[in-house]
Amino acid sequence: MCGVTGYADLAGTGLTEGEDVLDRMTATLLHRGPDSAGRLVRGGVALGFRRLSIVGLEDGDQPILNEDGSVAMVCNGEIFNHRELRAELEAKGHRFRTRTDVEVIVHLYEEYGTGLLERLNGQFAFAVHDTRRGRLFLARDHMGILPMYYAVAGGRLVFGSEIKAVLAHPSVPRRADLTGLDQVLTFPGTVGSRTLFEGVSSLENGHFLLVEDGAVRVEKYWDLDYPVDVPGEPAEHPDRYYVDTVRELLEQSVRRRLQADVPVGYYLSGGLDSSLIGALVHRNTSGTVPRSFSITFPDRGIDESRHQRLMARHLGSEHTETEFHPGDIAAGLRRMIGHAECPVKETYNTCSMALSAAVRETGTRVILTGEGADELFAGYLGYRFDLGGRRTAGGDPFEEELRRTIWGDPHVFYERDYHAWRESKLDLYAPALRDAHAEFDCLAGPVVDPGMLRGRHPVHQRSYLDFKLRLSDHLLSDHGDRMALANSVEARYPFLDPDLVRFATTVPPRLKVTASTEKYVLKEAARGLVPDEIIHREKFGFRAQGSPALLRERIEWVEDLLSYDRIKRQGYFDPDVVEHLKEQYRQPGYEVHPHLGDDLLLVVLTFGVLLDTFSLPDA
Repeated sequence: MCGVTGYADLAGTGLTEGEDVLDRMTATLLHRGPDSAGRLVRGGVALGFRRLSIVGLEDGDQPILNEDGSVAMVCNGEIFNHRELRAELEAKGHRFRTRTDVEVIVHLYEEYGTGLLERLNGQFAFAVHDTRRGRLFLARDHMGILPMYYAVAGGRLVFGSEIKAVLAHPSVPRRADLTGLDQVLTFPGTVGSRTLFEGVSSLENGHFLLVEDGAVRVEKYWDLDYPVDVPGEPAEHPDRYYVDTVRELLEQSVRRRLQADVPVGYYLSGGLDSSLIGALVHRNTSGTVPRSFSITFPDRGIDESRHQRLMARHLGSEHTETEFHPGDIAAGLRRMIGHAECPVKETYNTCSMALSAAVRETGTRVILTGEGADELFAGYLGYRFDLGGRRTAGGDPFEEELRRTIWGDPHVFYERDYHAWRESKLDLYAPALRDAHAEFDCLAGPVVDPGMLRGRHPVHQRSYLDFKLRLSDHLLSDHGDRMALANSVEARYPFLDPDLVRFATTVPPRLKVTASTEKYVLKEAARGLVPDEIIHREKFGFRAQGSPALLRERIEWVEDLLSYDRIKRQGYFDPDVVEHLKEQYRQPGYEVHPHLGDDLLLVVLTFGVLLDTFSLPDA
């Protein structure tokens, strides 16, 4: 895993930036790549690179060039089918300079151009500069595991693995994006190409960007595509076929993600997903005892250590526990937001950051996690509700019209009634923003591609929305990539292998969720690998204490960020409403419900941290 950055001339004036500009941009990514740095400036394009050495430790520095130097690449990520691709390319006459996995991208580009993306199984975000065609080609992996941000400003395309690298270019202004803020208040996080920084876009999962003749074009090459639902149509295969194939593909995925020249471990939460990954890690590891890592809490209400230890003993792993105390949230919150580059509704990112620090302390550089199983195999409680058919809008014509706008279908329900929520969240905004809300309302148009929901089974509709709104731009971004790389640890996601994901779209909904259980097919696949006590556990979401606990601690910097005068001066939120929330949240025993409520005060607090960290102006 690494960090990439750079910029390209769009105006035809040539690059006039001093060398220090690229160096400053690259330096912001030191945590992503502490092992070495690289740079290349040529033909109106500048490429910067920081390396975290995982594969090909001795010869994997970047940029990597093809045989005649006409194609140069910097890549953040791993290509898990690189051995097969390398053999194929060598047979075609290509000569490799390194033993790294990502060099295949350079030669695949020579053969297939942008079509190379169809050949890759991996997690990646890369930039390819082609001097013959005068082209810059950026791409992000199918699932959105690795980030790529960009801005068009001052006659430049500026890009980077993190927003802080983009902001380090002098042509990119620093302003808060109000639609991004509105998305955070409405959904699990930002959505699609939106960020919290005006003019800075996220290259969406399954998309690539081309710069040619000074023009910038973004195209989609992949999406999570469920089949159109045909009620009563029998399954194409017997039930056992789906169970066995899921297990086979998941084991293949784990084997692929164990490829590394450095130690590899896995997270163990105590739930089904991480336990199944751990079991397959042990089945496919020889010679060394795999390491497992868990976070524990003194609060028994959120602690899962009993099941974590049960699984660690069952597997015989070398297990490391990190106990996380309530005071650790405040201690890590500001650093966490600096890495997440986004306000949050939950504090658990601080736990994840502490966990990756514990991984790094053992010398482990790669970690396997269970993210993606809930979204692909119907792991959340809401999937059970969908079994009864489509959720209606309760006869509310405003809600029906809003659903038609954002989903393309008035019968699609996801998480909440958004018309009522839109009215509620308006109270939180400062009066001037409240009056101007129509200008940045995140519900004013389609949120996702309506064509990917149309005609699909309700379970698959929810899966698609979970994938786009919860997983790609939240759990894999501010929670996954950022919290692991904050401590120079690479996270890998076996459930998000493209082969497994494609197969998951063919599994009948009735094998994913029943009236009594979620992830049915996955639980069946886990039998014999994972103890029944874990297979039959009710889902227990990863969570930590929220803003009520922070407020009751009376921490000086928290009080300052939420003070009436500061909130009023900044002009984003209504100071009277914030004061009311503070009074409510400070009540003894008050907690925000983890499933039915949003920690609005934490959004206000962490947005204040974001403003300070990135020197963003008042509204």
